[in-house]
Amino acid sequence: MSVIKAYVLPDLPYAYDALEPVLSQEILRLHHDRHHAGYVNGANAALEKLESARQSGFANFDIRAVERDLAFNASGHVLHSLYWANMRPRGGGQPGGALADALNASFHSFAAFKQQLGAAAKAVEGSGWGLLVYEPELKQLVTLQVQNHQNLAIQSAVPLLTVDVWEHAYYLQYKNDRGSYVDRWWDVVNWDDVARRYEKAL
Repeated sequence: MSVIKAYVLPDLPYAYDALEPVLSQEILRLHHDRHHAGYVNGANAALEKLESARQSGFANFDIRAVERDLAFNASGHVLHSLYWANMRPRGGGQPGGALADALNASFHSFAAFKQQLGAAAKAVEGSGWGLLVYEPELKQLVTLQVQNHQNLAIQSAVPLLTVDVWEHAYYLQYKNDRGSYVDRWWDVVNWDDVARRYEKAL
């Protein structure tokens, strides 16, 4: 009999108030403890339903809905885990080393990259994410707009940096001004984390 592996909610890598004034303690507490936890629970529930169906059979089982729930919730968990790690107190600035070289090679300059990712994040239709990814076939960095958590992906791409533009990420503090939130978010980016992920992706 198989043992179901489960997704686990990671601890925040800093205190709830560590990213103030860019992100308030209230936002981080609700975002991590409620929203991210909800995606972990939803992904595990989908895994349990699939395990049950494997044992009892797939007759009258809505596999399309359960597979959709798994992709949605597991992707939400993965992106949120990346989002927390991509930020730190007293972050911001610009990266150096190989990551800086790669950004210059892929986007011509850090300023152009920042403008492109910022524009992509602000223009996500509805709920979603702005992502910087390493695309291994092209061997270069590209930006993506992700709708919800799992749509509009390049399946081979390795996420390196992500900004959450679901309203729950910013609405308590920035109301409907997504643009101001994205502009301020650059001040807490953890470029050391992004550089480590880029090195691993290579």
